[in-house]
Amino acid sequence: MASLTDKNTPFFADVAELLQTARSKAYRAVNSIMVETYWKIGERIVKEEQNGKSRAEYGEKLIENLSRYLTDTFGNGFSEANLQNFRRFYLTFPEFPTHCVGNLSWSNIRYIMRLDSKEEREYYMRESAEQNWSFRVLERNIKSGYYHRLLSTQQKNIAPIENLPAEIKAQDFIKDPYVLEFLDVPENIEGKESLLEKELIAHLQKFLLELGKGFSFVARQQRISTETEHFYADLVFYNYILKCFVVIDLKTDKLTHADIGQMDMYVRMFDELKRGIDDNPTIGIILCTDKSETMVKYSVLKENKQLFASKYKTILPTEEELADMLAAENSRLLADKS
Repeated sequence: MASLTDKNTPFFADVAELLQTARSKAYRAVNSIMVETYWKIGERIVKEEQNGKSRAEYGEKLIENLSRYLTDTFGNGFSEANLQNFRRFYLTFPEFPTHCVGNLSWSNIRYIMRLDSKEEREYYMRESAEQNWSFRVLERNIKSGYYHRLLSTQQKNIAPIENLPAEIKAQDFIKDPYVLEFLDVPENIEGKESLLEKELIAHLQKFLLELGKGFSFVARQQRISTETEHFYADLVFYNYILKCFVVIDLKTDKLTHADIGQMDMYVRMFDELKRGIDDNPTIGIILCTDKSETMVKYSVLKENKQLFASKYKTILPTEEELADMLAAENSRLLADKS
């Protein structure tokens, strides 16, 4: 019989889990209430400013005086900068975002509301809440252009994978480029595919976050066998939202026709030999350092709704590169409308 002082007994573990769950629920409840209160304070400040707009001096001193009063009454946490953030919160979201706030920290909201695009703000609010992104993950995703990299693959002329609802498409889960700055590899890794694979496995959790929602790891160098030959897929994942296998082939140089042909074969073999009766068609992603848009246009990548080729970077994009992504995205949207 286990001793009562044994901290590893199931009884102690069950009680500890109850307390941990209660604390988590309490934190979410308090966080939700405080975030809503910050929004209401912002609303109150804006309305007071509007009512006193003819009194310029009063308007200029409003936040300064309120900060002094709240600090004297409640202590720290009500600096002029914080009150300005509450005001900005209300102005950015005139309708309180009830669908997201429960799982979002004030730090995340404060960072998101500084984005210029309404669509981008709404995306990060939704994804942060649904995926429980920490502030560090959110900051990294925004700096790496996560949203714009997803949009770069979402072309309206690509049909959804068969058997999927129209609103869920494979390209909604594919980025271009992928950013792998967390790997311990040199910027030029040409000819070092085994090193790239090893580093991705060593940093699997971060790679899964970069891949996006719904991905789970299946195998490395998974063998696909026919009657006469064996083939090995670099990395295999399963996406439980798309309900399909995702085969990733790693290339440390520019995309070639041979790479596309090889991935096409892997996808066909997986569909025939690995795909379950309830699975959707396999998706193949070729990760390469560069690709020719001409090759993409005149190869099976153009029409095949199961094959994708995406570039990857081993360093975070610069502000200029992010601006170029945004410009390219805007050009594509204008082309789609014309």
